[in-house]
Amino acid sequence: MGLHLAGRSRQIMRLLLEIDKPIKPLSDEELEVQARQDYRWNFAMNLLDGAFFWFSLSFISATTILPLFISKLTTAPVWFALLAMLSQAAWHLPQLFVAGPTERLSRKKPVVINLGFLTERLPIWLLPIAALLTVVHPVLALVIFFVAYAWHGFGAGAIAPAWSDMIARMFPVNRRGWFFGLSAFVGTGLGAVGALVSGWMLIAFPYPQNFAYTFLVAAVAMTLSWAFLACAREPVRAVSQSVARGGDQSWQKIKAIVRRDHNFRNYLGARFLSNLGRMGSGFLTVAALQRWAVGDASVGLYTAALLIGQTIGNLLAGVIADRRGHKFTLELAQAAGVLTFLFAWLAPSSVWFYAVFFLMGVANGISIVSGVLSVMEFSAAEHRPSYVGIGNTVSGIGSAIAPIIGGVLALYNYNVLFAISAAISLAGWVVLRMGLHDPREHGHADALCERSAEP
Repeated sequence: MGLHLAGRSRQIMRLLLEIDKPIKPLSDEELEVQARQDYRWNFAMNLLDGAFFWFSLSFISATTILPLFISKLTTAPVWFALLAMLSQAAWHLPQLFVAGPTERLSRKKPVVINLGFLTERLPIWLLPIAALLTVVHPVLALVIFFVAYAWHGFGAGAIAPAWSDMIARMFPVNRRGWFFGLSAFVGTGLGAVGALVSGWMLIAFPYPQNFAYTFLVAAVAMTLSWAFLACAREPVRAVSQSVARGGDQSWQKIKAIVRRDHNFRNYLGARFLSNLGRMGSGFLTVAALQRWAVGDASVGLYTAALLIGQTIGNLLAGVIADRRGHKFTLELAQAAGVLTFLFAWLAPSSVWFYAVFFLMGVANGISIVSGVLSVMEFSAAEHRPSYVGIGNTVSGIGSAIAPIIGGVLALYNYNVLFAISAAISLAGWVVLRMGLHDPREHGHADALCERSAEP
């Protein structure tokens, strides 16, 4: 019986991933021609996907809306730390473990669409249910909320290497920044409006219906995002025989990349410090709530400031990175992060927190674009999922540790937490500035050979 179920599961998985579907062998030149022919269509579909995706996230902001929701159920810092850990790390951590299998798939779109609907999009529909249960079953509501949010985060991370490779196939390196920056710009621009709407909804409707309606908007927008992404056209690249036979060598390959590609290793260190330095981000809203007892409407306005800053950061990264590279824009994001926590540390009133959330938004907006796209430039196309998996998982380790340390420091003093966050963020900026070569100018090494990444 067990063997039958296992065999049936493998058949379903092969069907979902379209593994048995024939592949037309195309040269690199033919793939480039196909990508150019479908460029406008893919730009439009991915733009709409990104716009609705970021719009959805504005209604479930892990910096403002979700901490407010949890504060209605508990004031224990451990729950806010758990939320921060999931929001910052869940997307990153699974990627290293799925990079090898993803690399051996010729088609990435079935992973993103077929599996992605079940792992990333569907869980959001549980959030309105959790909100409606808060009055009669608060403990059950909290459990459903965290299960759904973790399911969404880890599920999104599991398909991220496939999505990254699919985007890289669709858009040439000198157009990715503009595409991704514009889609995030449009999405967060809509999200800024959505933040005002969510702020109004939190006031206009009684608890818990206000959160149920807010989460419902997020679920609908997330599903529309998936529908547009499903219409994108992927240039299908046949997997080389060496990659296809590499199932037992995935971990050896990962170790070789980290050991031999020195520039990429410096990048990993910088991204780790960057995410570790954001240990205070999950406590900004709760600090404002406890220091000055700000109202729900103010939290909605903080979300608007965050998203306005994120919108500007998206556009800056999209315009600047295609010209000057992602190293430069990541430095800008890191500088904004330093100022975020300095302001939060020194703030004499709640009004300062509008600037705090705006600067955090700028840092987030640039990091969303350049943090995702920069890692794609360190390797050849056939090894890209491995690099993406390594880069994002190492970043995620920093993101996972950060809220744990932040939660401990928050028990002691928020000012100490924000001061340490600023100091580590500054260290991350120094490593980016002094230790990293722009891979677009520096080139990428074949880390599977004995030569190093340094010239």
